[in-house]
Amino acid sequence: MSIVPDRLFAACAALVVLAACSDSPQPPAGRFDFVRKEGVALPSFSADSAYAHIAAQVAFGPRVPNSAAHTATRDWYVQVLSRHAGAANVHVQSFTAEGYGERLNLSNVIASFNPEAEERILLAAHWDTRPRADQDPDPLKATRPILGADDGGSATGVLLELARIFSENPPPVGIDIILLDGEDYGEEGDLDRYFLGSRHWSKNPVIPVPMSKPHRFGILLDMVGHPDAIFPMEGFSVSYARPLVNEIWSLAASMGHADRFLAREGPAVADDHMILNQEAGLPTIDIIHYVPENGGMRFGPHWHTHADNMDAISKETLQVVGDVMVAFLYTRF
Repeated sequence: MSIVPDRLFAACAALVVLAACSDSPQPPAGRFDFVRKEGVALPSFSADSAYAHIAAQVAFGPRVPNSAAHTATRDWYVQVLSRHAGAANVHVQSFTAEGYGERLNLSNVIASFNPEAEERILLAAHWDTRPRADQDPDPLKATRPILGADDGGSATGVLLELARIFSENPPPVGIDIILLDGEDYGEEGDLDRYFLGSRHWSKNPVIPVPMSKPHRFGILLDMVGHPDAIFPMEGFSVSYARPLVNEIWSLAASMGHADRFLAREGPAVADDHMILNQEAGLPTIDIIHYVPENGGMRFGPHWHTHADNMDAISKETLQVVGDVMVAFLYTRF
């Protein structure tokens, strides 16, 4: 994923993307009042289905902008989401952006469920993959694009399985799924060419329902498939939407997943939710795997390497994340 660890530690001197540490970010407006329904019969999340969706993405090859695999995968998303949400409720937001000596053809794919609902939330993931394996231990492979089974594929696979659930079990709140493009394009040290899809949507917030129905908040998933995945309370998430973080992490603990959803505040990670918070004014949290340590963080050994393949995906981890998401979406509204 497009987190560059040497720039994302909490120490102020190392940060180029955060506001000065002396100034706490002003949270965008959002609504964090939740109900707590008891005894709700929850739909079943299928880790097998989510895993199959990840494998299908990987089979297309690296989902790098301007590649044939990128176009084919986008069209497949549209087919899957149209089957679950109905074609009228799926929208492809195509746009272009400047790359490194190339013009990038990019697309956000958006699907709406329960489109008439006044209460709406946004679920997001990025679907593109990194065009270079700049963390790979083999320098001969460093310039080759990665498959991104976990970094991009896992979160998208979870959202596609949730889309199936929403189609069969209408959620109690309006939900818009957005698959964001161009998140992982940038080179190390150049954040302006990361998060291209969320930057574009923030300036052009198109969804297939009237914009008179703004989102209460957003939830971003990223790298949620690794066998060893843990999810600290990410720094931007806590700063911009602490009540939402507390609610989801508390729910996860009550479900026996405190070993995965760590009740520990971690450093801030530059990811699509940073853009949604700061540019779209949409309070958004990030459920993302990383390990806080020594005042900073590290990611899995597969991150931005060619080891980010199906071996980096665990059905057990997918099941935990899916179960928590289903419980939250069906018992808190």
